[in-house]
Amino acid sequence: MSEQLQQDMECEGLLECFHGLKQLDKDCFQALVSAEDPLTVDEIADGVDRERSTAYRAVQRLLQTGFIQKEQVNYEQGGYYHVYSPTDPGKIADDMQRMLNDWYAKMGQLIQEFETKYDEAEPAASVQG
Repeated sequence: MSEQLQQDMECEGLLECFHGLKQLDKDCFQALVSAEDPLTVDEIADGVDRERSTAYRAVQRLLQTGFIQKEQVNYEQGGYYHVYSPTDPGKIADDMQRMLNDWYAKMGQLIQEFETKYDEAEPAASVQG
């Protein structure tokens, strides 16, 4: 943790820090943010110059973290396809703030447990020589 605090970090680093997202995931997210309209997986793959299956896995990770949203578009003659768009940045920020608060509370609890455990420990018997 001390290493992370000493590193220069950009706001996109939060995607990796909070959710363990990879560079490809961040590239796909950026492609969606830069697009004027929602994109299909094929369009995302073209935008990041990767195979469809590789881009699809990144899209699935982004969906799981809530960074993007999926919408079904129906063809008039039947059938459908999915398009993806970024989630509202305010919602993402709120979710990350909630995760940070939960982590902070958990770390505070563990610090208190550490203090209690080792404060109550009997001192080691001193060796007299």
